[in-house]
Amino acid sequence: LSTEPVSVMFKVYCLSVMTLVAATYTVVLRYTRTVSSTVMYFSTTAVCITECIKLFLSLGMLTKETGSFGRLKASIVEHVFWSPKELLKLSVPSVVYAVQNNMAFIALSNLDAAVYQVTYQLKIPCTALCMVLMLNRSLSRLQWFSVFMLCLGVTLVQWKPAEATKVQVEQNPFLGFMAIAVAVLCSGFAGVYFEKVLKSSDTSLWVRNIQMYLSGIVVTLAGVYMTEGAQVIEKGFFYGYTPWVCFVVFLASVGGLYTSVVVKYTDNIMKGFSAAAAIVLSTVASVTLFGLQITATFACGAMLVCVSIYLYGLPKQDTTKLPRADTDKEARQKLITV
Repeated sequence: LSTEPVSVMFKVYCLSVMTLVAATYTVVLRYTRTVSSTVMYFSTTAVCITECIKLFLSLGMLTKETGSFGRLKASIVEHVFWSPKELLKLSVPSVVYAVQNNMAFIALSNLDAAVYQVTYQLKIPCTALCMVLMLNRSLSRLQWFSVFMLCLGVTLVQWKPAEATKVQVEQNPFLGFMAIAVAVLCSGFAGVYFEKVLKSSDTSLWVRNIQMYLSGIVVTLAGVYMTEGAQVIEKGFFYGYTPWVCFVVFLASVGGLYTSVVVKYTDNIMKGFSAAAAIVLSTVASVTLFGLQITATFACGAMLVCVSIYLYGLPKQDTTKLPRADTDKEARQKLITV
């Protein structure tokens, strides 16, 4: 984490923006897939455009970091054109993130935004498991307890899911849940893999992002023409795009950058509050926009998920330092022995 001093107001600002982006993204994406239009756009093209925008934003941040276009050019030549192995290494999370982003479109085409937001928190135990296996980290008993609590909460949410009455398309809740399951696995693995790559060298975060997004553009373009190539050629790359769809792409693009800032300047407890707030906002928006009817099991499950997120983010107790009384007692025992 960064040691740069930042004000509490700046932290609150970053968390507020990330919370609003996360909640708004799920709600607006759900709206574009179920209510807004009878002409359905191609989700794979939206994912591809998002990768392109992230690349340009990362180039802008790297320009700011290096201080000049000359240094930017030198950095790109060194880490992109002369580092094919690094590009290949970053292509792994590119593929995984591309799958994850496409699964989000499938999930929100079949599940309400609030149900999606709660269920997607399964990424926490998945990430924890990947950290244990890939980074040799350990979890406290409280964190393991919170993981089981979160799984119980998600089970309750899916047991008798809340129903939306204003959705205009046929839905398949099982398909939506399976899409979230794949997205969760992708999120956990890709996040930990990217962290491992970052910590294996002193290469700038923005350089790593550029390497990943370049690979991501290639991967998502291949995905477009492998899954919907004939339709895209016939109808056009931007078929079905509306201002709402453009808004979805914009939110997806800036959301990742704000997440990086939040990871850099805040702690797990504040991120937990942000996730819980996003769940609440998504639920309120779903009730208003989609006629969501909240069931008792959904309410209990959502509450368990919010509490588990808070507990998981609590700092570990330092067991290496004994309390003062115990230290004094051991000192007296040593004197008696001597």
